[in-house]
Amino acid sequence: MNYPIARRASSLSPSLTLAIDAKAKSMKAAGEDVVGFGAGEPDFDTPDHIKKAAADALAGGFTKYTPSSGIPELRQAIADKFQRENGLAYKPSQIIVSCGGKHSCFNVILATCQEGDEVLIPSPYWLSYPEMVKLASATPVILPTSDKTEFKISPDQLRAAITARTRLLILNSPSNPTGSVYTPEEIKALGDICVEKGVLIMSDEIYEHLLYDGATHRSVASFSQAHYDHTIIVHGFAKAWSMTGWRLGFLAAPEPIAKAIDAVQSHSTSNPTSFAQKGAVAALTGSQAHLPVWLAEYAKRRTYAWQKLNSIPGISCVNSKGAFYLFPNISGTGLKSSDFCSRLLEAEKVAAVPGIAFGADEYLRISYATSLANIEKGLDRLERFVRGLRR
Repeated sequence: MNYPIARRASSLSPSLTLAIDAKAKSMKAAGEDVVGFGAGEPDFDTPDHIKKAAADALAGGFTKYTPSSGIPELRQAIADKFQRENGLAYKPSQIIVSCGGKHSCFNVILATCQEGDEVLIPSPYWLSYPEMVKLASATPVILPTSDKTEFKISPDQLRAAITARTRLLILNSPSNPTGSVYTPEEIKALGDICVEKGVLIMSDEIYEHLLYDGATHRSVASFSQAHYDHTIIVHGFAKAWSMTGWRLGFLAAPEPIAKAIDAVQSHSTSNPTSFAQKGAVAALTGSQAHLPVWLAEYAKRRTYAWQKLNSIPGISCVNSKGAFYLFPNISGTGLKSSDFCSRLLEAEKVAAVPGIAFGADEYLRISYATSLANIEKGLDRLERFVRGLRR
């Protein structure tokens, strides 16, 4: 039978990060010694007090529907987090709890963009952004960057890209896939232009707590009332609390946008999982003692991986300032990213994500959210693979 498939679905590209992670896990299950650099999730377990809060809620029968935008207790805890950590005053009615950070991003784009609109996306980008824009019938407009600019767009580049059709700028700092972090001054300069031109900003801040070398995070919403009014912050529990499988994200937005997003969510997923939300309350209000420990370990892995990558002929890599990724330039090897990663996995059983997935075919993404022993073994294999290309 010739099944009808909607254009919005047939035009999408599958997630390469998930596909590569799935293939690596399948090879491991078959007994192969695979080193995976693909997954964008912490290798640490969710802290015990968070798991206990969810388990207690489940045992206590907290298993029914909740308000579509999240339980009041959690929305208040998120509002308190923004006030405490970012100096931002949001009412709980401006907070929407979703089924993951990805869901928050999708909700924002679907609620604010439509056919005829353009969405500005700096490249390299998280691979789902352009696909979400297409699903909203809007047009992604890519603003390319490179390692020469530490993967950051300039104010002049942003200004030149804005047209009468520009509805939204997607700003991700700290960045997936590059680990780059905009300084507060750089963030303000980009925000100033968006305010001047009447362009909304979707500020993806899910890696906010993962920073190195004295880098600082400042939300674009914090610079003035006008910046606040033009910004929707998306965030989630996956990265700083290792809750990827819990599927819990959140966002903060001006009231009219939050109301529209709540309406979208109420007709799609209804509410996030009830007992998981109780765990999220514990994540925000309980001990944060795990985070410095994780950051120290990430920093150690990052330094080793960055130095090792730069010692390999044909590869150069700027150091990351946030998240848990490095984005090495492989152009000196003579291979494009898909070919490089495919051959690397076949020859050396090392899984990395090709940069083409992020709009940058001369790079690949290495996640250091894995043990130092794995990083050492995987990068030794990568070096052997690259040196073999040069014979």
